[in-house]
Amino acid sequence: MPTYKGFYRVKNPKKYDGDFTNVVYRSHWEMQVFRWCDMNDQVLKWSSEEIVVPYWLPLDKKYHRYFVDLKFTTTEGTFLVEIKPKSQTLPPKKPSRQTKKYLEESRTYVKNVCKWKAAENYAKDRNWKFVIWTEDTIKSMGIRLLRSEEHTSELQSHHDL
Repeated sequence: MPTYKGFYRVKNPKKYDGDFTNVVYRSHWEMQVFRWCDMNDQVLKWSSEEIVVPYWLPLDKKYHRYFVDLKFTTTEGTFLVEIKPKSQTLPPKKPSRQTKKYLEESRTYVKNVCKWKAAENYAKDRNWKFVIWTEDTIKSMGIRLLRSEEHTSELQSHHDL
């Protein structure tokens, strides 16, 4: 998935729990999910990268900080959400010979799993729920994922930000 980054212009600032003038999306999937939160009457409050979860990474034996993609609250409860391509939520397939790419993908996967376990515990301690949304989840919710050329014109329309 190519990466896209920009500022999301919040339409309903009273719903945003944080600095609504500085909402950064790091993929067009995030941008679409932010729009869904912003415009969805079921979402009472939402924020992006406002929740920071400490996690232990055994690879370097250090604590790190995980900025959770999204937090939102509905009448059903509060959810912490990680938005990731499905391919990045699965362990990498082991090739016949160990390559640099495989080693890097393995490190990334271990790091992600550590972040997600920490976020799950963080959420559980607060009676919230941690979930990972992939492209399948987002599509099943009726959120339209932009094709590249649509996203380019969308970015141009947000150029004045």
